[in-house]
Amino acid sequence: AVAENESIEATGAMASAADRFNINSQLEHLQSRYVGTGHADTNRFEWAVNIHRDSYAAYVGRPTMLQYFAVAENESIGRVRYNMMQKMLLPCGLPPEREEE
Repeated sequence: AVAENESIEATGAMASAADRFNINSQLEHLQSRYVGTGHADTNRFEWAVNIHRDSYAAYVGRPTMLQYFAVAENESIGRVRYNMMQKMLLPCGLPPEREEE
């Protein structure tokens, strides 16, 4: 019975290492395929820009969300759509200065 438990624990440890490798390879595949998922060199600003643009695109693509924002801001739907499209250009302001290495 002890030998069976040891073999189960050993295979469980191996399975988790294989799972980690599989998860990492899937993550690398997603990061290479989709821009918004980032990569190892994505900095905080780029990540925030991707999140903001994705959110604005989702809001503009859903008429009911545009209606909600229009009512909340007391603006027309067209004006809300225009403002969100403008915010997609620089959603987090200008990028920070890059440090020279």
